[in-house]
Amino acid sequence: MRGTRRDYNSNFSQPIIFQSRFPLSTSDQLYFNCGRDIGDSSILIQNEITYNTNAQVPDSAGTATAYLCGVKANEGTVGVSAAAVKSQCNTTRGNEVTSILKWAKDAGKSVGIVTTTRVNHATPSAAYAHCVDRDWYSDGDMPAEALQSGCKDIARQLFENIPDIDVIMGGGRRNMYPRNTPDVEYPGDKKHNGTRKDGRNLVGEWTDRMKDKRGYYVWNRKDLFSLNPNNVDYLLGLFEPADLPYELERNKETDPSLTEMVDVAIKILRKNERGFYLLVEGGRIDHGHHDGKAKQALHEAVEMDRAITRAGLLTSIYDTLTVVTADHSHVFSFGGYTHRGNSIFGLAPIMSDIDQKPFTSILYGNGPGFKFVNGARENVSTVDYEQNNYQAQAAVPLSMETHGGEDVAIFSKGPLAHLLHGVQEQHYIPHVMAYAACIGQNKGHCHTNSGSPSLSHISPTLALLLSIKWLLC
Repeated sequence: MRGTRRDYNSNFSQPIIFQSRFPLSTSDQLYFNCGRDIGDSSILIQNEITYNTNAQVPDSAGTATAYLCGVKANEGTVGVSAAAVKSQCNTTRGNEVTSILKWAKDAGKSVGIVTTTRVNHATPSAAYAHCVDRDWYSDGDMPAEALQSGCKDIARQLFENIPDIDVIMGGGRRNMYPRNTPDVEYPGDKKHNGTRKDGRNLVGEWTDRMKDKRGYYVWNRKDLFSLNPNNVDYLLGLFEPADLPYELERNKETDPSLTEMVDVAIKILRKNERGFYLLVEGGRIDHGHHDGKAKQALHEAVEMDRAITRAGLLTSIYDTLTVVTADHSHVFSFGGYTHRGNSIFGLAPIMSDIDQKPFTSILYGNGPGFKFVNGARENVSTVDYEQNNYQAQAAVPLSMETHGGEDVAIFSKGPLAHLLHGVQEQHYIPHVMAYAACIGQNKGHCHTNSGSPSLSHISPTLALLLSIKWLLC
């Protein structure tokens, strides 16, 4: 399905991407109406192919490398080409690849990262890190051999590889502090203590470096909203020791929502006349599915939808390329011939004709929801299948549900959105964004002061990647 292209004024300045994860049909995706304007004729729809170089069903590290760096990669690796081998430190050097965030920063744009996971989790880390193991969050998570060979943990790379990222918001505090340092929010809970072996306080180092550059560090919602974005040039917000809580469980006094973080980030970044690039990830959608908790995942999706809407209000279709997509799907299904108006978390209107038991309209192909009671499938009518943490039934028992391998959708609007149509490889995405933004290596079509011919008179570009870990969008 493809919308029609709108004719744009030749002077424009922005591209935006939104990324998601849900194996639903186009009609189902449109029902959830990401950004609430998917029906606009200016929206174009495309599919992307998500495999990793060594995996038919991908993981989030290899896919993030593809849609941020423009190169297919092996599963479990970030910011390196497929020549790098997972967990083998000595295959890192010489195989590093850079991301569109760095291309934008090198072009003089402001850049930011917003996520509901740790800021050093798989998706955001591909924007700045070069690491053969996505789980090397801090040096405390690395084998001695890798440290001795000179590999750096991802948290350290966040502050060293691109030291002047303008906005960073998410979780992951414990990976920034020395081992056994009590957490500022949970000082009595040792599981949240610092994890670093090298004794470095990365937050303290960042604060010292940015104190004379209108830079601020915050760790709670109150401090975040005490700031005037017009007076902030650099912001580091780490709101939890690890990932942020699910939206349904969020403490609204201490933790900001994804929408609130996006709002603040754009207001800070848009002050740059050269434009900006913002990567936003609703990563707990993915975690909800892995846990088999469809209600948590879908409410994360609703919050992502709010963030997309807010970003749309703060930007313009005439100078902003917006792209909504996913890095992969999940083995999540929605069926059972349910009637209109039926709760999406409710029962199908029919019984199984095999075991004569009811089943929910939401099911997983595998995961922790597999349950046998007295040698038979659990009768879901005897449990509260609409509670927030109910684990939907799964066909195959696993401690964690897996990703899916099918193509996922891309929605785009704005300047040069027509370049995102049909079916493309995942690593095509950042090249389109860079082309529209006139950043990176391919700039032969761009306007020059010399008056040489160009495809378009392109002013500085804003790129916003809203990476939503398979939402319904």
